[in-house]
Amino acid sequence: MALSRLGRARKRRLEDIAKGGPRDAAQVLANGGVATACAVLWAHAPSVAWAAAFAGALAAATADTWATEIGTLARRPPRSILTLRPIPAGLSGGITLPGTLAEVAGALWIGLAAVAGSVLAYGFAARAGAPAAVGPWQLAPLLLAVPVGGVAGATLDSVLGATVQELRRCPACGRTCESNPHACGTPTALVRGVPGVGNDAVNLAAVLCGAGLAYVLTPR
Repeated sequence: MALSRLGRARKRRLEDIAKGGPRDAAQVLANGGVATACAVLWAHAPSVAWAAAFAGALAAATADTWATEIGTLARRPPRSILTLRPIPAGLSGGITLPGTLAEVAGALWIGLAAVAGSVLAYGFAARAGAPAAVGPWQLAPLLLAVPVGGVAGATLDSVLGATVQELRRCPACGRTCESNPHACGTPTALVRGVPGVGNDAVNLAAVLCGAGLAYVLTPR
């Protein structure tokens, strides 16, 4: 992804604070599992609402990713979404103005892509004589439902990151982080959050929120 290449050196220095490196199976499942399930449901019961849920899940994941990639490059330190106090760059629960704008842009982008993709999909279905095909005007709600779901999901990600997600401290170097052990190899101590609730669990909740809200906001 092009955004991940921006400020690569700075982002690499933050990998000892948050989860970094290549995506593992848990990350892929947390970010893509809900969208996959919605796509399967849409295939078995074609509905604009399921298309919205699919896109809402992608919008939440995209909005969160764009916010993180751009937010970590902000000149000013991020602030907690709850207290608005400055927090170290890279920790969950922080927000920046550039990151927030990128979040909205990511959600809008997926909303536009959802409408364009749905028009094509239902257009092909109509040509094939499928009874579930709908007209382009019936896809207009996606322009609202998908971005709203995406922004809501990404916002929930930040709120959960600032509350229930594990925040730990390394006793060896005194740094706050989200991993155990720390990048230096020292076991870390829990200072906030629910044990076992990490970044993947928070991402899953955010994507579910995006899919669910987009589904609810789409007329059936």
